Amino acid sequence: MTAAAARTRGLRVGLALLPADDDGTLEPFYADLLAGLEEELDRQGGTIFVQIVADLAAALVAFRRWSAEGLVDAIVVSDLVEDDPREAVCAELALPAVLLGGTSAPGRWVVDYDNHGAMQTGVQFLTDLGHRRLGRVSGPLRYRHTRDRGTAFDVAVAAAGAVGVQLEGDYGALSGAARTRELLARPDRPTAIIYDNDLMALAGLHEAALQGIDVPRDLSVLAWDDTANSRTSHPPLSVVSRNVHDLGALTADVLLRALAGNVPTIERTPGARVVARASTAPAPPPSVP
Repeated sequence: MTAAAARTRGLRVGLALLPADDDGTLEPFYADLLAGLEEELDRQGGTIFVQIVADLAAALVAFRRWSAEGLVDAIVVSDLVEDDPREAVCAELALPAVLLGGTSAPGRWVVDYDNHGAMQTGVQFLTDLGHRRLGRVSGPLRYRHTRDRGTAFDVAVAAAGAVGVQLEGDYGALSGAARTRELLARPDRPTAIIYDNDLMALAGLHEAALQGIDVPRDLSVLAWDDTANSRTSHPPLSVVSRNVHDLGALTADVLLRALAGNVPTIERTPGARVVARASTAPAPPPSVP
């Protein structure tokens, strides 16, 4: 499909996503991202085609089918991994690709969100409250953005003179609960825990309640991204907030420029901020032996 034809009947964008929780459904992040994408594409007469795939191999099969059947004009690639094959396959199929969270390189269209700075903002918020023992329940370590956040966590914790421990989750509630149990069982248990998404943070709240640990008096909980789940939980979750809806709109704009044959660029979203709610408080006083 040529760029001119795509402009005539509206850009069609493909997005193949891995399931991200225990029930095989999408992480809430993607609901906001897709809303921003769809709104912007709709204004231009475009549409987005989303398919849930089991793994990267299945994503490549989907790309090839979409290309063979003329279903899409461009592809959004998210959750990048080391030696990710998707960009090369898009080039082989002559499908423009926009990388979410990729690194800048000649010929690449990238929309970057600053995971490093966002994590530093979250850690500083907690250490400013006096927390000196921090935990983190991460997403899968295969993802580039997970490792970026992990590096930033270590740097920010050390800069604050605090100590930190990170455990890998999978974005689902079961892993959030399991990793929280591990952190709370430590003799030097954290007084604050950062979770890489709201599903794991909500499971952490439940696990703390089961153990009689009061949030936020005994434990502060900080989630990633400001979703409806975060705002309606008990207590409402403090979050590291990025405007994911605007990220989707920016991605749509970049897709349109890519299809128009413009010079590839890297676009960066505004920095994150912490929205403080009832799940965080000053660190509890040190226990007396």
